[in-house]
Amino acid sequence: MPPLDGIRGVLFDLDGVLTPTTDVHMAAWARLFTPYLDEHGVDPYSEQDYFDYIDGKPRYDGVRSMLGSRGIELPEGEPTDPATADTICGLGNRKNDTVSRVLAEDGVSPYPGSVLFLDAVTEAGLRVAVVSSSRNAPAVLEAAGIASRFEVVVDGMVAAEQNIAGKPAPDTYLRAAELLGLTAAECVVIEDAHSGVQAGRAGDFGLVLGVDRGAGAQQLLDSGADLVVSDLELMLPIDTYPAGARS
Repeated sequence: MPPLDGIRGVLFDLDGVLTPTTDVHMAAWARLFTPYLDEHGVDPYSEQDYFDYIDGKPRYDGVRSMLGSRGIELPEGEPTDPATADTICGLGNRKNDTVSRVLAEDGVSPYPGSVLFLDAVTEAGLRVAVVSSSRNAPAVLEAAGIASRFEVVVDGMVAAEQNIAGKPAPDTYLRAAELLGLTAAECVVIEDAHSGVQAGRAGDFGLVLGVDRGAGAQQLLDSGADLVVSDLELMLPIDTYPAGARS
């Protein structure tokens, strides 16, 4: 399997790659910004706004980017701000309350194709990690029943605690590779978001694999993906990775 020569690790994004929690996040962001933007008399919130300004970014960066697209400035606030606070952190916490409530009430199941792919790469001896901007990553992994499958998880909470720059910077992915004892060139980054694909490309990883869950295949390629699929099951068996997928 020539495209995997030298590859020893697989770094998975979580929302939209392993679990369909992107839909939960999208609904929560829409519930936050639809009335908020309407109250401020600016252009209404759309699904495309999620992909353009929010998708894959740390929560507060997403709030800041979305508001900036409409010329709205708010004080930063603190991560401890209540969800009612009219601050960047307050709005982010309001969105997170919605996500936490949905996860607790409805749970989440992983994508079947992603589980098959995870099975295949681990059986092949590759090491695996999760790299997510979300601070809910451990809860989502537990709810999906796959927490025990990953020896390393670098999420939004870890990034904040260790002062690691979030996506589109490559730092969280580089940290995960380091914790696995691997170099960037030895790892595959798997992402469904433009910011995550850009992080993989900026980190000079061995392969940047895009999963199109709505961001657009060509757009993910334009952001730096080497290859884009609609489901990870299409990458099976792993010894049939398309030739030339690595640059």
